[in-house]
Amino acid sequence: MSIITFVGAGQMASALTFPATENGHEVRLVGTHLDRDIINSAELTGFHPTLKRQLPKEGIKYYQLEDVELALDGTNAVLCGVSSFGVDWFCEKILPLIPDSVPVLSVTKGMVDQEDGAMITYPDYFISKLPAGKKLSINAIGGPCTSYELADKDHSAVAFCGEDMEILRRFKKLFSTDYYHISLSTDVVGVECAVALKNAYALGVSLAIGLALGPDSTGKEHYNSQAALFGQSVKEMKQLLTIVGGGEENIIYGAGDLYVTIFGGRTRKIGTLLGQGLSFEKAIAELEGVTLESIVIATRTARCVRRLAERGGVKLKDFPLLMHVDDIITNGASVAIPWAAFETEKY
Repeated sequence: MSIITFVGAGQMASALTFPATENGHEVRLVGTHLDRDIINSAELTGFHPTLKRQLPKEGIKYYQLEDVELALDGTNAVLCGVSSFGVDWFCEKILPLIPDSVPVLSVTKGMVDQEDGAMITYPDYFISKLPAGKKLSINAIGGPCTSYELADKDHSAVAFCGEDMEILRRFKKLFSTDYYHISLSTDVVGVECAVALKNAYALGVSLAIGLALGPDSTGKEHYNSQAALFGQSVKEMKQLLTIVGGGEENIIYGAGDLYVTIFGGRTRKIGTLLGQGLSFEKAIAELEGVTLESIVIATRTARCVRRLAERGGVKLKDFPLLMHVDDIITNGASVAIPWAAFETEKY
Protein backbone atom coordinates (compact mmCIF):
# COMPACT_ATOMS: atom_id res chain seq x y z
CA MET A 1 0.00 0.00 0.00
CA SER A 2 1.16 3.52 -0.81
CA ILE A 3 0.14 6.86 0.64
CA ILE A 4 -0.89 9.49 -1.93
CA THR A 5 -1.45 13.08 -0.84
CA PHE A 6 -3.90 14.98 -3.04
CA VAL A 7 -3.53 18.77 -2.74
CA GLY A 8 -6.72 20.32 -4.08
CA ALA A 9 -10.15 18.78 -3.69
CA GLY A 10 -11.63 19.86 -7.01
CA GLN A 11 -13.65 17.58 -9.23
CA MET A 12 -10.90 15.80 -11.18
CA ALA A 13 -8.61 15.25 -8.22
CA SER A 14 -11.51 13.95 -6.17
CA ALA A 15 -12.59 11.63 -9.00
CA LEU A 16 -9.10 10.11 -8.98
CA THR A 17 -9.67 8.99 -5.41
CA PHE A 18 -11.77 6.17 -6.85
CA PRO A 19 -9.04 4.25 -8.76
CA ALA A 20 -6.45 5.06 -6.07
CA THR A 21 -8.50 3.68 -3.17
CA GLU A 22 -9.73 0.70 -5.20
CA ASN A 23 -6.08 -0.24 -5.66
CA GLY A 24 -5.71 -0.35 -1.89
CA HIS A 25 -3.84 2.91 -1.40
CA GLU A 26 -4.41 5.52 1.29
CA VAL A 27 -5.54 8.87 -0.07
CA ARG A 28 -5.05 12.04 1.96
CA LEU A 29 -7.32 14.63 0.38
CA VAL A 30 -6.22 18.16 1.28
CA GLY A 31 -8.47 21.09 0.46
CA THR A 32 -7.09 24.42 -0.66
CA HIS A 33 -8.40 27.64 0.87
CA LEU A 34 -11.19 27.43 -1.73
CA ASP A 35 -12.17 23.87 -0.81
CA ARG A 36 -13.19 24.25 2.83
CA ASP A 37 -16.85 23.47 2.23
CA ILE A 38 -15.92 20.48 0.08
CA ILE A 39 -13.71 18.99 2.79
CA ASN A 40 -16.29 19.69 5.49
CA SER A 41 -19.03 18.02 3.46
CA ALA A 42 -16.93 15.02 2.46
CA GLU A 43 -15.65 14.45 5.99
CA LEU A 44 -19.16 14.66 7.43
CA THR A 45 -21.19 12.75 4.84
CA GLY A 46 -18.79 11.54 2.14
CA PHE A 47 -20.60 13.69 -0.43
CA HIS A 48 -18.64 15.96 -2.78
CA PRO A 49 -20.86 19.00 -3.46
CA THR A 50 -19.41 19.98 -6.86
CA LEU A 51 -18.62 16.52 -8.21
CA LYS A 52 -22.08 15.59 -6.90
CA ARG A 53 -20.99 12.08 -6.01
CA GLN A 54 -20.37 10.09 -2.86
CA LEU A 55 -16.63 9.62 -2.52
CA PRO A 56 -15.19 6.19 -1.66
CA LYS A 57 -16.28 5.03 1.79
CA GLU A 58 -12.87 3.66 2.69
CA GLY A 59 -9.28 4.68 2.09
CA ILE A 60 -9.63 8.48 2.30
CA LYS A 61 -8.57 10.84 5.06
CA TYR A 62 -9.60 14.51 4.84
CA TYR A 63 -7.45 17.52 5.70
CA GLN A 64 -7.95 21.26 5.69
CA LEU A 65 -5.09 23.33 4.29
CA GLU A 66 -3.62 24.12 7.71
CA ASP A 67 -2.79 20.43 8.09
CA VAL A 68 -1.09 19.99 4.72
CA GLU A 69 2.30 19.26 6.31
CA LEU A 70 0.71 16.49 8.37
CA ALA A 71 -0.85 15.11 5.19
CA LEU A 72 2.56 15.14 3.49
CA ASP A 73 4.30 13.32 6.34
CA GLY A 74 5.33 9.87 5.10
CA THR A 75 3.62 10.22 1.73
CA ASN A 76 4.84 8.28 -1.30
CA ALA A 77 3.41 10.55 -4.00
CA VAL A 78 1.65 13.88 -4.40
CA LEU A 79 -1.18 14.69 -6.77
CA CYS A 80 -1.58 18.36 -7.68
CA GLY A 81 -5.31 18.96 -8.01
CA VAL A 82 -5.47 22.72 -8.54
CA SER A 83 -6.82 24.51 -11.63
CA SER A 84 -4.67 26.77 -13.78
CA PHE A 85 -5.75 29.66 -11.57
CA GLY A 86 -4.08 27.98 -8.59
CA VAL A 87 -0.76 27.08 -10.18
CA ASP A 88 1.24 29.98 -8.76
CA TRP A 89 -0.21 29.34 -5.30
CA PHE A 90 0.79 25.67 -5.55
CA CYS A 91 4.29 26.63 -6.67
CA GLU A 92 4.76 29.09 -3.83
CA LYS A 93 3.06 27.29 -0.94
CA ILE A 94 3.16 23.55 -1.65
CA LEU A 95 6.16 22.64 -3.81
CA PRO A 96 8.71 23.74 -1.15
CA LEU A 97 7.05 21.37 1.35
CA ILE A 98 7.33 18.24 -0.80
CA PRO A 99 10.43 16.07 -0.15
CA ASP A 100 12.72 15.73 -3.16
CA SER A 101 12.18 11.96 -3.17
CA VAL A 102 8.40 12.26 -3.60
CA PRO A 103 7.19 12.49 -7.22
CA VAL A 104 4.36 14.82 -8.21
CA LEU A 105 1.53 14.13 -10.67
CA SER A 106 -0.54 17.10 -11.85
CA VAL A 107 -4.08 17.15 -13.24
CA THR A 108 -3.78 20.82 -14.26
CA LYS A 109 -4.22 21.40 -17.99
CA GLY A 110 -2.74 24.38 -19.75
CA MET A 111 0.46 26.07 -20.83
CA VAL A 112 2.16 29.35 -20.01
CA ASP A 113 3.13 31.78 -22.76
CA GLN A 114 6.48 33.53 -22.58
CA GLU A 115 7.47 37.02 -23.75
CA ASP A 116 9.38 35.59 -26.70
CA GLY A 117 6.26 33.84 -27.99
CA ALA A 118 7.21 30.40 -26.68
CA MET A 119 4.84 28.32 -24.59
CA ILE A 120 5.98 26.06 -21.76
CA THR A 121 4.15 23.24 -20.03
CA TYR A 122 2.99 23.40 -16.44
CA PRO A 123 5.54 20.72 -15.41
CA ASP A 124 8.30 22.96 -16.80
CA TYR A 125 6.74 25.97 -15.13
CA PHE A 126 6.62 24.13 -11.79
CA ILE A 127 10.28 23.20 -12.13
CA SER A 128 11.21 26.80 -12.93
CA LYS A 129 9.58 27.91 -9.67
CA LEU A 130 11.36 25.44 -7.39
CA PRO A 131 13.54 26.94 -4.65
CA ALA A 132 17.26 26.96 -5.42
CA GLY A 133 18.79 23.53 -5.00
CA LYS A 134 15.45 21.70 -4.83
CA LYS A 135 14.69 18.90 -7.27
CA LEU A 136 11.33 17.25 -7.85
CA SER A 137 9.97 14.89 -10.48
CA ILE A 138 6.95 16.71 -11.94
CA ASN A 139 4.58 14.66 -14.10
CA ALA A 140 1.14 15.30 -15.57
CA ILE A 141 -2.08 13.69 -16.80
CA GLY A 142 -3.58 14.39 -20.21
CA GLY A 143 -6.36 12.96 -22.30
CA PRO A 144 -10.13 12.71 -22.70
CA CYS A 145 -11.58 12.14 -19.25
CA THR A 146 -14.29 14.04 -17.41
CA SER A 147 -14.37 13.88 -13.64
CA TYR A 148 -18.03 12.83 -13.50
CA GLU A 149 -17.60 9.84 -15.77
CA LEU A 150 -14.34 8.77 -14.14
CA ALA A 151 -16.17 8.75 -10.80
CA ASP A 152 -18.90 6.68 -12.46
CA LYS A 153 -16.21 4.27 -13.69
CA ASP A 154 -16.81 4.77 -17.39
CA HIS A 155 -13.90 3.51 -19.49
CA SER A 156 -11.38 6.33 -19.84
CA ALA A 157 -8.04 6.36 -21.71
CA VAL A 158 -5.45 8.95 -20.67
CA ALA A 159 -1.72 9.57 -20.84
CA PHE A 160 0.67 10.15 -17.95
CA CYS A 161 3.69 12.14 -19.09
CA GLY A 162 7.01 12.98 -17.51
CA GLU A 163 10.76 12.72 -18.04
CA ASP A 164 11.36 9.45 -16.15
CA MET A 165 9.59 6.36 -17.50
CA GLU A 166 10.19 4.39 -14.29
CA ILE A 167 8.39 7.04 -12.23
CA LEU A 168 5.55 7.07 -14.76
CA ARG A 169 5.24 3.30 -14.39
CA ARG A 170 4.99 3.75 -10.62
CA PHE A 171 2.17 6.23 -11.06
CA LYS A 172 0.44 3.92 -13.51
CA LYS A 173 0.55 1.13 -10.94
CA LEU A 174 -1.05 3.44 -8.37
CA PHE A 175 -4.00 4.49 -10.54
CA SER A 176 -4.54 1.92 -13.30
CA THR A 177 -7.81 -0.06 -13.08
CA ASP A 178 -10.00 -2.07 -15.43
CA TYR A 179 -11.78 1.18 -16.38
CA TYR A 180 -8.97 3.76 -16.08
CA HIS A 181 -6.53 2.99 -18.89
CA ILE A 182 -3.15 4.74 -18.83
CA SER A 183 -0.58 5.20 -21.60
CA LEU A 184 2.85 6.61 -20.75
CA SER A 185 4.91 9.20 -22.61
CA THR A 186 8.10 11.14 -22.09
CA ASP A 187 6.92 13.69 -24.68
CA VAL A 188 5.69 16.12 -22.03
CA VAL A 189 5.42 19.03 -24.45
CA GLY A 190 3.36 17.00 -26.94
CA VAL A 191 0.88 15.59 -24.44
CA GLU A 192 0.47 18.78 -22.44
CA CYS A 193 0.11 21.02 -25.48
CA ALA A 194 -2.47 18.74 -27.09
CA VAL A 195 -4.74 18.58 -24.06
CA ALA A 196 -4.32 22.25 -23.16
CA LEU A 197 -5.40 23.44 -26.59
CA LYS A 198 -8.64 21.50 -26.50
CA ASN A 199 -10.11 24.01 -24.03
CA ALA A 200 -9.73 26.91 -26.44
CA TYR A 201 -11.04 24.97 -29.40
CA ALA A 202 -13.94 23.39 -27.48
CA LEU A 203 -15.16 26.93 -26.91
CA GLY A 204 -14.86 27.53 -30.65
CA VAL A 205 -16.82 24.42 -31.61
CA SER A 206 -19.49 25.20 -29.03
CA LEU A 207 -20.22 28.50 -30.77
CA ALA A 208 -22.06 26.42 -33.39
CA ILE A 209 -24.35 25.00 -30.71
CA GLY A 210 -25.44 28.46 -29.62
CA LEU A 211 -25.88 29.66 -33.19
CA ALA A 212 -28.18 26.70 -33.92
CA LEU A 213 -30.23 27.04 -30.74
CA GLY A 214 -30.67 30.77 -31.27
CA PRO A 215 -31.15 33.58 -28.73
CA ASP A 216 -34.33 32.08 -27.29
CA SER A 217 -33.14 28.45 -27.36
CA THR A 218 -36.02 27.41 -29.62
CA GLY A 219 -33.76 26.12 -32.38
CA LYS A 220 -32.36 22.63 -32.84
CA GLU A 221 -28.77 21.59 -32.27
CA HIS A 222 -26.97 20.87 -35.57
CA TYR A 223 -23.98 18.62 -36.08
CA ASN A 224 -22.64 19.48 -39.55
CA SER A 225 -21.44 22.85 -38.32
CA GLN A 226 -20.00 21.38 -35.13
CA ALA A 227 -18.18 18.70 -37.14
CA ALA A 228 -16.72 21.33 -39.48
CA LEU A 229 -15.43 23.36 -36.54
CA PHE A 230 -14.13 20.19 -34.90
CA GLY A 231 -12.13 19.36 -38.04
CA GLN A 232 -10.73 22.88 -38.26
CA SER A 233 -9.82 22.70 -34.58
CA VAL A 234 -7.85 19.49 -35.04
CA LYS A 235 -6.08 21.01 -38.04
CA GLU A 236 -5.00 24.09 -36.08
CA MET A 237 -4.11 22.06 -32.98
CA LYS A 238 -1.86 19.81 -35.05
CA GLN A 239 -0.05 22.84 -36.47
CA LEU A 240 0.44 24.23 -32.96
CA LEU A 241 1.82 20.89 -31.79
CA THR A 242 4.46 21.12 -34.50
CA ILE A 243 5.32 24.69 -33.52
CA VAL A 244 6.02 23.77 -29.88
CA GLY A 245 8.00 20.68 -30.87
CA GLY A 246 5.54 18.03 -29.72
CA GLY A 247 5.06 14.75 -31.54
CA GLU A 248 2.04 14.87 -33.85
CA GLU A 249 0.87 11.48 -32.57
CA ASN A 250 -0.28 13.29 -29.44
CA ILE A 251 -3.13 14.80 -31.42
CA ILE A 252 -5.15 11.75 -30.34
CA TYR A 253 -5.19 13.09 -26.77
CA GLY A 254 -6.13 16.58 -27.87
CA ALA A 255 -8.83 15.42 -30.30
CA GLY A 256 -10.29 12.98 -27.79
CA ASP A 257 -10.31 15.61 -25.07
CA LEU A 258 -11.88 18.09 -27.49
CA TYR A 259 -14.66 15.61 -28.27
CA VAL A 260 -15.58 14.91 -24.68
CA THR A 261 -15.44 18.59 -23.69
CA ILE A 262 -17.85 19.62 -26.45
CA PHE A 263 -20.46 17.24 -25.11
CA GLY A 264 -20.62 18.76 -21.67
CA GLY A 265 -19.06 20.98 -19.09
CA ARG A 266 -18.17 24.58 -18.53
CA THR A 267 -16.50 25.30 -21.85
CA ARG A 268 -19.55 24.10 -23.78
CA LYS A 269 -21.71 26.45 -21.71
CA ILE A 270 -19.65 29.57 -22.38
CA GLY A 271 -19.34 28.78 -26.09
CA THR A 272 -23.08 28.14 -26.39
CA LEU A 273 -23.98 31.41 -24.65
CA LEU A 274 -21.64 33.35 -26.92
CA GLY A 275 -23.12 31.64 -29.97
CA GLN A 276 -26.60 32.62 -28.79
CA GLY A 277 -25.57 36.25 -28.99
CA LEU A 278 -24.54 37.15 -25.46
CA SER A 279 -21.57 39.45 -25.13
CA PHE A 280 -18.49 37.98 -23.50
CA GLU A 281 -19.13 40.04 -20.34
CA LYS A 282 -22.76 38.87 -20.10
CA ALA A 283 -21.84 35.25 -20.76
CA ILE A 284 -19.23 35.36 -17.99
CA ALA A 285 -21.78 36.94 -15.65
CA GLU A 286 -24.25 34.18 -16.50
CA LEU A 287 -21.68 31.60 -15.36
CA GLU A 288 -20.58 33.46 -12.25
CA GLY A 289 -18.48 31.31 -9.95
CA VAL A 290 -17.58 28.78 -12.67
CA THR A 291 -13.86 28.21 -13.36
CA LEU A 292 -13.24 28.77 -17.08
CA GLU A 293 -9.79 27.50 -18.00
CA SER A 294 -10.76 27.71 -21.68
CA ILE A 295 -10.53 31.50 -21.47
CA VAL A 296 -7.00 31.32 -20.05
CA ILE A 297 -5.60 28.91 -22.63
CA ALA A 298 -7.36 30.60 -25.57
CA THR A 299 -5.92 34.02 -24.80
CA ARG A 300 -2.47 32.65 -23.94
CA THR A 301 -2.28 30.61 -27.14
CA ALA A 302 -3.47 33.52 -29.26
CA ARG A 303 -0.85 35.79 -27.69
CA CYS A 304 1.81 33.21 -28.47
CA VAL A 305 0.71 32.87 -32.10
CA ARG A 306 0.58 36.65 -32.57
CA ARG A 307 4.10 37.08 -31.18
CA LEU A 308 5.41 34.32 -33.41
CA ALA A 309 3.65 35.89 -36.39
CA GLU A 310 5.32 39.23 -35.64
CA ARG A 311 8.67 37.44 -35.88
CA GLY A 312 7.70 35.68 -39.08
CA GLY A 313 7.51 32.25 -37.45
CA VAL A 314 3.88 31.56 -38.37
CA LYS A 315 1.04 33.10 -40.37
CA LEU A 316 -2.09 34.27 -38.58
CA LYS A 317 -4.21 33.16 -41.54
CA ASP A 318 -3.36 29.56 -40.65
CA PHE A 319 -5.27 29.90 -37.35
CA PRO A 320 -8.58 31.56 -38.27
CA LEU A 321 -10.69 29.82 -35.61
CA LEU A 322 -8.27 30.54 -32.77
CA MET A 323 -7.99 34.17 -33.84
CA HIS A 324 -11.78 34.54 -33.95
CA VAL A 325 -12.21 33.01 -30.49
CA ASP A 326 -9.57 35.39 -29.14
CA ASP A 327 -11.26 38.35 -30.86
CA ILE A 328 -14.51 37.47 -29.10
CA ILE A 329 -12.84 37.17 -25.70
CA THR A 330 -10.33 40.00 -25.92
CA ASN A 331 -12.11 42.56 -28.09
CA GLY A 332 -15.78 41.74 -27.51
CA ALA A 333 -16.31 40.83 -31.16
CA SER A 334 -19.62 39.31 -32.23
CA VAL A 335 -19.70 35.67 -33.28
CA ALA A 336 -19.15 35.40 -37.03
CA ILE A 337 -17.53 32.08 -37.88
CA PRO A 338 -14.92 32.69 -40.63
CA TRP A 339 -16.10 29.77 -42.75
CA ALA A 340 -14.40 30.92 -45.95
CA ALA A 341 -11.03 30.99 -44.19
CA PHE A 342 -11.31 27.22 -43.57
CA GLU A 343 -11.49 26.40 -47.28
CA THR A 344 -8.40 25.07 -49.03
CA GLU A 345 -7.14 24.05 -52.44
CA LYS A 346 -4.76 21.13 -52.50
CA TYR A 347 -2.92 19.99 -55.62
